[in-house]
Amino acid sequence: MSVKTVQSIITPGKSYQYVDNGEPMRGGMKDVYFSLDRSYVVAFYRDPQDFNSKERLKRIATQYYESFFVKEPVSGAYYKQLYSWPTDVVEHDKRTGIIVPVYNKNFFFQKGYATNDLLKGKEKEGKWFASAKFRAPQSRTKLDPSELGNWLSYFQVCVNIARGVKRLHAAGLAHSDLSYKNVLIDPVSKTAAIIDIDGLVVPNLFPPDVIGTADFIAPEVLATKHLSKNDPNRKLPNRLTDLHALAVLIYMYLLYRHPLRGGNYFGAMETEQEEDLLMGEKALFIEHPTDASNRNFKREYGDNLQKFAPWTDLQKTPYTITGPYLKELFDQAFIKGLHHPNERPPAEAWEQALIKTNDLKLECSNASCDQKWFIYNNTVDTRCPFCGTRYRHSIPVLDFYFQFKPNVWKPENQRLVVYNNATLHQWHSNRNIVRNERLADQHKSPVGYFSFHNGKWIFVNQNLPTLYDKTQDAEVPVGGMVELTNGKQLVLSKDDGGRVAVISLANI
Repeated sequence: MSVKTVQSIITPGKSYQYVDNGEPMRGGMKDVYFSLDRSYVVAFYRDPQDFNSKERLKRIATQYYESFFVKEPVSGAYYKQLYSWPTDVVEHDKRTGIIVPVYNKNFFFQKGYATNDLLKGKEKEGKWFASAKFRAPQSRTKLDPSELGNWLSYFQVCVNIARGVKRLHAAGLAHSDLSYKNVLIDPVSKTAAIIDIDGLVVPNLFPPDVIGTADFIAPEVLATKHLSKNDPNRKLPNRLTDLHALAVLIYMYLLYRHPLRGGNYFGAMETEQEEDLLMGEKALFIEHPTDASNRNFKREYGDNLQKFAPWTDLQKTPYTITGPYLKELFDQAFIKGLHHPNERPPAEAWEQALIKTNDLKLECSNASCDQKWFIYNNTVDTRCPFCGTRYRHSIPVLDFYFQFKPNVWKPENQRLVVYNNATLHQWHSNRNIVRNERLADQHKSPVGYFSFHNGKWIFVNQNLPTLYDKTQDAEVPVGGMVELTNGKQLVLSKDDGGRVAVISLANI
């Protein structure tokens, strides 16, 4: 074991030290060594990097680093936690390397498998959380429950990933290899880390190094991979292929199965050829509403379908259990946009749909339910789709309206489903306040909460100075409360952008 020193090729005189024990961690393209204090790693490329590749790395560590993290201090602090971003480029013994801060400790398994410690201390690659094989009770590869979080955890994880992709695309960049190998997630803290930033694609300047990772390569890339890179019909990773990979990630983190990996049979052929058709030219959404030919999971799970239920049962856990906003985007991504890349939903659409879906959540009435939460789907008989337990309470639903012009109110296509101790925020009361990574601190605290008290649902006004009960023609002062009844209309804010909530009681 020895301590070695490397020099920056960006800042003259700047050096870094790392520990070489002769057995580096090996990634797909790099050998990785820890610094002495384990605060950063030095990752050397095994293959020589040409001038263009070095220029890309330099730009990522300087120009783009400053743009993402320095020039935007509010969102920059958020994104610094989300990306594993290279901070410098080094050379040693004719090898090129990058300096990358070490991931937060929550992205390493504390326990790992439920039955052994083989994963303990390993990175939490997203693949461990994207398949039913790692959560089925009878599975030998079941992860320990302490690592899994609950179903709601994955919605926030996906919000973070969508924001990460949104920011890259806003800068004119593409990740090019977005997959569960290059995204670390921690469902317990509901966080994510997007890694392998050094392969960013800059259109017309820095082309992609790889076509992507199996399961996440866009159909048009697979279908044209046999063509020369110079062929104008060859499709290479770009912003639109990122959007396919993002949709696949979100689907897998919420439903623990792949949206295209079904049972379509194309006749006798080599495995690789079959794979290219299944995920490429002949790709078909497993839950396509009019074509059921890809719905059989026999290829993926053999005779163990029941072992991985309910995720292998499309009748019990159809993609519609994720709610109407995500259902619409899954249709757009896997039906309209699967073979028409320009139709794919942008990352910001996923971010906002996930946030709106979070407002539809209900806690399962069964304390033993593995998933703990589910999404209210406007059904008369409300039950948890995972364990089948009927929801025990009535459900107040607030549908939001905005003032289109004086005295003309239009529906927002947004609602809040109420459970005991649910909270209301300023992004609910005023449409001009958007819940994203730039949300100011003063807008983060609840402005009120809901409670089931003495057999009645009430809303307690904590900080809505102009709350008005339109039905009763009465002001509701800060500190006051109002009963939620069927058909009641509440003016949540009289400010510009203020909303009206119309209440209906369901599951009664």
